[in-house]
Amino acid sequence: MNVGIFDSGLGGLSVVREISKSFKGLEIFYVADTQYSPYGEKAQEEILVRCIKITHSLIAKHRIEALVLACNTATSAAIKELRILFPSMIVIGCEPGLKPASLVSKSSNIGVLATSLTLKGKKYQSLAKQLSLNKNLRFFEQACPGLVEKIEEGNISKTNDMLRKWLLPMKKKNIDTIVLGCTHYSLVSEIIKQIMEYKITIIETSKALANRLMDLSLEKGHLNEGLLSINIFYTGKINTKMVNMIFEKEEKMILGKYEI
Repeated sequence: MNVGIFDSGLGGLSVVREISKSFKGLEIFYVADTQYSPYGEKAQEEILVRCIKITHSLIAKHRIEALVLACNTATSAAIKELRILFPSMIVIGCEPGLKPASLVSKSSNIGVLATSLTLKGKKYQSLAKQLSLNKNLRFFEQACPGLVEKIEEGNISKTNDMLRKWLLPMKKKNIDTIVLGCTHYSLVSEIIKQIMEYKITIIETSKALANRLMDLSLEKGHLNEGLLSINIFYTGKINTKMVNMIFEKEEKMILGKYEI
C-alpha cells in the first residue's frame, strides 16, 4: 500500500514515526514542504491550493492509495475539499485533541498551543465552544509564532525562552492538560513538561492518526504484512540532523529533493 504524507516541514515525521511502529507492507512517501513553511502564517486559500497541488503530485508520481495531512493547519484549510476531490482515496487529517483533553483534565483548565490559523478555524472554534458549554471547560489558547521555524532549524534548546513566555501564564491558571495543535510541537514536548514541572498531561495526535489509518486501510484490504519503507522528500532546505533525531531506530529511508 502506498501512503502519501505531508506537512509544511519536519513536524509530520512524528506521525510517520508512529505509523512505522505498527504498520507493515507500506511504502510511505513523505513530503516536507519546507519551501512554503510555515503554513500557519499564510492565507487559507493559499494553503488549500498548495495542498491540492501536493496531492495531485503524490498521486501522479507514487500512485498513493491513502493521504495523511500531518499538519493541523493544512487539515483546517484543505481536508474538506480534498475529500471531495478524491472520494475513492483514504484522506486523514489531524486536528487539536480537545476531546481527549476534556476526558483527562481534572481542573477543567486546558491549554492549547497551535498556529493562529488553526485557532481561527471554524471546526476548532465550533468544537471548543461546544465543549466549553457542555462540559464547563476553559480553553486557554496560545498561538506560537516563530516556534516552527526554530524547530525546523534544529534549535530545540533555543525554544525554551519562547515556550516559557507562553506557558508560565498557563501555569498560574491551574492548567493540568496541554493540547499540542501542531505536529511540530511534539518535538519540544519534553521542554514543555520541564517548564510545567511535569504536572501536566500532553495531548498530541500522532498515535490517533496512525490508529485511524490502520482501521481504514484494513477495511480496504491491507494485509499489514511485508516490509516498510520510508521515502522522505523536501521542497526547500531540510535539516537532516533533525530527521535523525526524530527516528530513534534505524529505518529504511531515502531522502531527496521533491519537485512539484
